[in-house]
Amino acid sequence: MAKKVLVFDIGAEVARTMLCTFDEGRFTLEELLSVPNKPIAENGRTCWDVAEIFEQMKIGISFGVFNGGFDAICIEAWGADFGLIGRDGALISAPVHFSDSRTRGLSAEIAAKIPAEELYERTGVLLRDINTTVQLYYLATRQSNELFRVEKLLMMPDLFAYLLTGECRSEYTAATTSQLIDCRAKGWDIHLIERLGLPKRMFCPLIHAGETYGMLKDEFAEEYRCEPVPVIACPSHETAAAELAVPCSEEHFAFICCGSSAHIGTETKRPLNTRAALEAGFTNEGAGSGRNMLLRTVTGLRLIEECRRSWAEHGQEYSREELETMARGAESFESFIDPDSAEISAAEDVPAAVTEYCRRTGQPVPTCEGEVLRCIYRSLACEFALAVAQTEQLTSLSFPRIHMTGVKRGSLLCELTATACGRTVVAGHEDASVLGCAMSTLIALGEIESVGKAREIIASDELTELFEPDHTAHCEDALRKFRKITGR
Repeated sequence: MAKKVLVFDIGAEVARTMLCTFDEGRFTLEELLSVPNKPIAENGRTCWDVAEIFEQMKIGISFGVFNGGFDAICIEAWGADFGLIGRDGALISAPVHFSDSRTRGLSAEIAAKIPAEELYERTGVLLRDINTTVQLYYLATRQSNELFRVEKLLMMPDLFAYLLTGECRSEYTAATTSQLIDCRAKGWDIHLIERLGLPKRMFCPLIHAGETYGMLKDEFAEEYRCEPVPVIACPSHETAAAELAVPCSEEHFAFICCGSSAHIGTETKRPLNTRAALEAGFTNEGAGSGRNMLLRTVTGLRLIEECRRSWAEHGQEYSREELETMARGAESFESFIDPDSAEISAAEDVPAAVTEYCRRTGQPVPTCEGEVLRCIYRSLACEFALAVAQTEQLTSLSFPRIHMTGVKRGSLLCELTATACGRTVVAGHEDASVLGCAMSTLIALGEIESVGKAREIIASDELTELFEPDHTAHCEDALRKFRKITGR
């Protein structure tokens, strides 16, 4: 009998309700609802529009019921952000969005009190302005009265699960992004929490993927005429969810989870919190498999979307398919940019910034949209190749294949990445994070026996595509040129 999982996929651009059906050993994903997820201004801050997102989730539940019902619910979103619950059980204020400027430069203040090296050794996580630790430090030192009112802290997926069930729990993969988990003991780092001046009562019991937050509240079940199904913890951090859906049977493999940002790395048995990993810019986060993800985060497809937005503002509307076609048509263009440089990543007009970067570095300057796009795609592929090489160096492992998720079939970026890496790229599902959430939930429901079995199903279910390197493309020369131009 088919099993259905309702997945709430709360991304940086859109919030979606997805229905995953598992029947006769096959996954089917169906989008029931997709709405923009735009932050709002509240009390001078950039905040999550929790009320609107939750209203859309309830509509998503009704759509799920209309489409035949479902056996469980799960939720995923990005890490670092959180909501604060007061003693009355309500949100104290709208959760602040990571893009807000309140913590800009504040990580240096924390590092003066607790060295970044010590934080990394304790948590395995890099110190950055957007981290939960930094956001909470801001409250402890600038708005301590607000912390006195807090009863519980919930990472964003946990917050939405709380609104559905009334139960306060902290899912492990999302919690690891907070920089408040002891990476060895795999629990809240109480010593660190106290040093940051945070009340211990805020931190909820940890649960792992496959455990249950609670049952859907009776009021929702009655309103939408459905069973009070379990709300099950999946790998609720979107990167952990996408990595879980990598269609790979090997113990050691490299992954690239590609979206607005790209996350490149591998699974390890234990966190790698060495100085070498710190200096290379790698972080450690919980994996949906129960292991550790060692990964480096770099700029991803956001640059392509920024080009699309910029051209639309000037009256040139292009679909994503048209952008890729234009990039393919500029095959002879061979300039590079540093995608992670502030000059590019913080630019308001990315096409103009790409053109100026090429001019400043003495390279051929793009003369059309296709050449701008080709430059970005080639630079991202080289960036990915360097990160894979760093992963191999840090772990002393060798990866004959690279597993890439979050990209469309026939992706140019996959082709270029295969050539830059000099090895086969296996492209997984475009909606890998949704698939990973559903996989984990189906394992919890007893429909799939293990993560390994679920990955085998994906690999054999025509959900993958192979890209072989173009050995005539002189990839080593291109990488040398990229490194020279970017100073890597």
